[in-house]
Amino acid sequence: MKQTTILFLMIICLLALTTCSKKLTSVPDKTSEQISDTYQIKYDVPYGTDTEQNMDIYLSKEAKSYRKNIYTIVFLHGGAYYLSDKSAEEKYIEPYLKKGLNVVNMNYRLKKGIPTATADLTNALNFLKANSNDYDLNLNNIIVTGFSAGAHIATIVGVSQNNPEYPNKLNEGIKITGIINFSGPVDGLDVVEKIFVDHDNELWSKAGKALFPSEGYEPKEHIAIYEPITYLDKNDPPIFLWYGGKDNQIPPQTFEKFILKLNTKKDFIDFKPDGLHSPNENEFKNAYEHIFAFLDNL
Repeated sequence: MKQTTILFLMIICLLALTTCSKKLTSVPDKTSEQISDTYQIKYDVPYGTDTEQNMDIYLSKEAKSYRKNIYTIVFLHGGAYYLSDKSAEEKYIEPYLKKGLNVVNMNYRLKKGIPTATADLTNALNFLKANSNDYDLNLNNIIVTGFSAGAHIATIVGVSQNNPEYPNKLNEGIKITGIINFSGPVDGLDVVEKIFVDHDNELWSKAGKALFPSEGYEPKEHIAIYEPITYLDKNDPPIFLWYGGKDNQIPPQTFEKFILKLNTKKDFIDFKPDGLHSPNENEFKNAYEHIFAFLDNL
C-alpha cells in the first residue's frame, strides 16, 4: 500500500512538472543589469561561408525554468532583402530577453534575391542542429519571427516545413511551433515587386529589381513558390500576424486571402487600421502583450 502511494505521488509530481509551465505573461520584465547577468552571448556565429551568414545567440541561464515552454526565438531583420543588419532591429528581440528566453538574432544574404534570402533561415536552423552540442537550445520548440522581409522568410519556412514541394528542407529534429510576423509578405509578392521596382526612390527601385534573379517582372508561377499562402494548411503552426492598414510597402489587401485561410482558434491577427509598415511605440508595446499571451497558449 505504501509503495502504491509513493508511486502515485511520483506520478502526480511528474505530471505537475510537465504540464505546469511558467507563463510569459506573469514573468516581470528584467532590467538591463538582470539581462546582462542572465545571458551568455555568442556574437557573429557563422552558419555558412558567406560573410553575411552569421547570427548572435543569446543563451539564457533561466530558459529551462519555462519547462515545456522552453522556446527558442529566431528573429530575422527587415530591409527589403537588400539592406539592414541584425543590429538594426534589436528592439524586436528585447522583449524576449526581458523574459529570459533563448534568442537567435540572425543575418542572411542580401542583394541576392528572395530565393537566396529565404534559404538562409533553413541553413541557420540546420547548422544549429548539426552543432547542437555547442548550443543548449531546444530545437523542437522554435518560434520563427521577423519584421518585413525577415517576417516573410520566417513565415515561408514555418508554413512549408511539412510540405515536400518547398525546395529548402529542414533536417530531422527541428520543429517550428509558432510564427510571429510583423508586416511580412504572405501573398501578392508580384504586387510588392511592382511597388518597389516602379518606385521613384532609386534605392527602393534597386531593391525591387533585386528581389528575383531574372530580368523584368518575375512570372507569377515562379513567385508562388515563395508565397506562404501556397503552403498554408491546417497542420501549420499557429501564426501571429501584425499588419497596418496604411502600409505603403506591403499593401493590406495582400493579406486578405491569407487571413481567410487562418484558423481563428489558434492564430492571432493584430490588424491596425491606421498602422503603417512599422508599429509605433504604443502599437509595439500592445503587440508584445498579445504575443506573450499567444505563446502562453501554444
